[in-house]
Amino acid sequence: MNNRNFVRGLCLIAIALLFGSVALKYSIGELSRSGPGMFPLIVSALLLVVGLLSVVRSHFVDPVPLDYSVKNIALILLSLVGFALISEHINMILGIIFLVFCSTFAGTSYSVVRNIKISIGLIAVAFAFKHLLGLSLPLY
Repeated sequence: MNNRNFVRGLCLIAIALLFGSVALKYSIGELSRSGPGMFPLIVSALLLVVGLLSVVRSHFVDPVPLDYSVKNIALILLSLVGFALISEHINMILGIIFLVFCSTFAGTSYSVVRNIKISIGLIAVAFAFKHLLGLSLPLY
């Protein structure tokens, strides 16, 4: 269990099985007229395939040691909680900016220009979801 690729594959498989089992509680429908469980089931199946491929691949490539940092885990959790709180109490645009700038402190390199580009891209995706899909996102 000290192989990063193997553990990554197992985590993807576990997430796929969890969400796939939840998707089965809803009506699947048919491909011509899909029900509410069809899309999560398809995404879960694709994630399961990626997880299985990662596990199989981990046996054929050199093992990468599994290492983790409590500081990095705390930074990612802080950025997710901050995103949720800022999005709920202020607006989602500031939440996205906070998420990007806070979570990149967990990486090995930090670039303000890259963070600005990522923030602009994620804000554009949020606007597309709001206006093209009609989701009620608190962007302003």
